[in-house]
Amino acid sequence: MSRPGRDDAPDRLYTVTGGRSRSAPHTPFDLVTLIVAECGPAPGMQSEHSAILRLTERPTAVAEVAAELGLPLTITKILLCDLLAGGRVSARHPRRVVLAGLPDHDILEQVLVGLRNL
Repeated sequence: MSRPGRDDAPDRLYTVTGGRSRSAPHTPFDLVTLIVAECGPAPGMQSEHSAILRLTERPTAVAEVAAELGLPLTITKILLCDLLAGGRVSARHPRRVVLAGLPDHDILEQVLVGLRNL
């Protein structure tokens, strides 16, 4: 039984990434980073880039993008770096979004103390 991305010919993956084997240092991507397309696919764009832009019309995790493309995570991150550098996608970590909507820690502590006093 084959796994996604494992049966791709190495020369195809080499061509898709332009020979790169790692994404740029200090990239914001991990498995749960949400990717959002900032524009649609353009004529003449690499097919994988176009597919990513279509997949990320709504916030989509990096792991989901890799799974949908059937490509290894490292290859997907390289493609995402290309799109991020061109301003075609934005990346945000879900923790930042979730933490922004939470009440202050002190208020939660006061509520906990109040509940314990009941």
